[in-house]
Amino acid sequence: MREKHAAWSALFAEKGATLSKYFMRRVAHRWDAQDLVQEVYLRMLRIEAADAAGIRSPEAYLFTVAANLVRDHAALRHQQPLGSDELEQVVDQLVAPVNLEADMDRDARQERLGALIDRLSPKCRAVLLMHYRDEMSYREIAERMSISTNMVKKYIVKGLAACRQRMADYE
Repeated sequence: MREKHAAWSALFAEKGATLSKYFMRRVAHRWDAQDLVQEVYLRMLRIEAADAAGIRSPEAYLFTVAANLVRDHAALRHQQPLGSDELEQVVDQLVAPVNLEADMDRDARQERLGALIDRLSPKCRAVLLMHYRDEMSYREIAERMSISTNMVKKYIVKGLAACRQRMADYE
């Protein structure tokens, strides 16, 4: 038992930073990435000795567990309604102040942009949120939504164009 823990601990010591970076690129918050790193480690420690002996590539297994956790995490986030803090993050990433006056009206601009995002079509809004909030790649979004990467690009372009146009109407 101790040998198994020592082997996993050694692998974790070697790949922990890489694993952390892997999660940071795939989840919205640093604390989620840290939680997922810890969850991978706990799952690895729970593997029985007999099962561990059958693992040919512990590093590949480690990242398979990590990929499964990212998928589970994304599914849970997709099921939960968008919180006001998360909407503010998306708005922060999309708002690009044009001048000093726009900087002073940032809160009003954020509220308007949040309302504009809410008015987008469900697919367009979902693609924008997955890309900007969840930092998912076009390919990941395409797989999740069962659409092509070209459609993902079109939704992003369409959503950003609509938001920019409607924001320009306010100014």
